[in-house]
Amino acid sequence: MAIDQEKIKTLREMTSAGILDCKKVLEETSGDLEKAAALLRERGIVKAVKKMDREATEGAIISYIHHNGKIGVLIQLNCETDFVARNEKFQELGRSIAMHIAATNPQFVKAEDVSADVLEKEKEVQRAALIEEGKPADKLEKILEGKMKKFAADICLLDQPYVKEPEKTVGDIIKVSIATLGENISVGRFVRYALK
Repeated sequence: MAIDQEKIKTLREMTSAGILDCKKVLEETSGDLEKAAALLRERGIVKAVKKMDREATEGAIISYIHHNGKIGVLIQLNCETDFVARNEKFQELGRSIAMHIAATNPQFVKAEDVSADVLEKEKEVQRAALIEEGKPADKLEKILEGKMKKFAADICLLDQPYVKEPEKTVGDIIKVSIATLGENISVGRFVRYALK
């Protein structure tokens, strides 16, 4: 099936995918733009997960000051090349994540960054609360496991529901950008300032 060049151009604008990839999925979906875009996104996420192992040593420090001037965030967002670091979509991603940090005040980037002391202290607090509630002893560990997962999701940036799209996590948003920009992207660190 011959694919109209305008459809390829439209799909490319919708997804930022390469011309050949756009042409191929349009042929596979008989020219259906919506199905083609969905297929490209699925394939992009799979590729993005593979790219997450690559080293990201370039990037940018991106800032966000909340409109009231009382909360500010600096975030180190890493990528593989200086070319992507200067890309507007990369910069937008950084600003969106910084805005999310301003709104939710996470304590760590990812679950692996949480110290054993913090986890143990929270576990003891949760265990005491469950015992106080009268939860059965044989179910205590299972309930505690779920509470600790929720605790990590609450304090770790990548596990938090993204403020603009709560059905996705911040980690999911980064994976979509990896698929779009074609490079590994990671949050190096962040600092949130707030007037008290």
